[in-house]
Amino acid sequence: MNLTELGWNPFFREQFEPYQAQGYVPARIVCAEKQLYDVLSEVGELTAQVSGKFRHQSASDGDFPVVGDWVAIQPYLKEAKATIHRILPRKSKVSRKVSSGAERRSGGITEEQVIAANLDTVLIVTGLDRDFNLRRIERYLTFAYNSGAAPVIVLNKADMCAEVETRLVEVEAIAFGAPVHALSAKDQQGLDVLRQYLQVGKTAALVGSSGVGKSTLINGLLGEERQRVNALSDSTSKGQHTTTRRELIVLPGGGMLIDNPGMRELQLWGDEENLQGSFADIEALAAQCHFHDCRHAKEPGCAIQEALAEGILDHNRFQSYLKLKKELLFLEKRRHQSARVIEKERGKKIAKSQRIFYKA
Repeated sequence: MNLTELGWNPFFREQFEPYQAQGYVPARIVCAEKQLYDVLSEVGELTAQVSGKFRHQSASDGDFPVVGDWVAIQPYLKEAKATIHRILPRKSKVSRKVSSGAERRSGGITEEQVIAANLDTVLIVTGLDRDFNLRRIERYLTFAYNSGAAPVIVLNKADMCAEVETRLVEVEAIAFGAPVHALSAKDQQGLDVLRQYLQVGKTAALVGSSGVGKSTLINGLLGEERQRVNALSDSTSKGQHTTTRRELIVLPGGGMLIDNPGMRELQLWGDEENLQGSFADIEALAAQCHFHDCRHAKEPGCAIQEALAEGILDHNRFQSYLKLKKELLFLEKRRHQSARVIEKERGKKIAKSQRIFYKA
């Protein structure tokens, strides 16, 4: 395999120099399943596992490789196998909060789950059918801006929408610089516009809830029926998870796509700074408030309240901003404290406020 076609560049070459001296070979993770990995390298495609030392030094699941990672391996060509010794530093990564079940098993501490690494673009796919939801797109934009990759919004199923131009205007109003494209993967109309993000050596990840047409999109770009496609529910317009594992797919003519299982309930990972990309308009208004610590409620000189009153800022968008900001603030706290400690502090504050109330 040509490493350049897989995204190898001077950044990774410099990071790999210490491991080259040890006789290791660079490889990219193209599939990860139960700590068994498929890797591509100059010596071919191999099945790999992490070394015993690597496993011993890993504190959590988050320390293990993910799809898109570049790793230093020791190949065993006769067996078509390899041992992974190191993960090279990532230039970007897509992360989310671990599921609630994993949180309970870890004692309530919130941890990061890295989904994919070393992306150039995050393709946010949403359907122009009954699944269309501006607030969900805002959430995915916040998710994408945290990755370090460039977000692109893909409005699929244009063949099922009679108001495509109206939807484009609505999405562009909340995208703030992120490109927005409407297409129909089923009819293979408009797919060529995505190829500009899938040049040789470039990696994009598809994200979006199940049923938005990610598998159909991949099949269209590949020119073959590789990904299984299920019919949507007539009552809910929601699909099943046709993709059950993450994998990096090398496209004909260059470019790579990382497919992800559908995520109906996307658990954010990041901090308040991520809102500066997805809510640039609100952040700009907040900077104009009279008080630097304005809560945007009833304070005098609040630029956001003025924009709401004048109809410049949409109320639903502002509520979405507040909801995501609250979620990210809570997440920041949960990174370092267990849920039990947070609830205990909350109980103390409530009790204190009640004492003050009854004394008054």
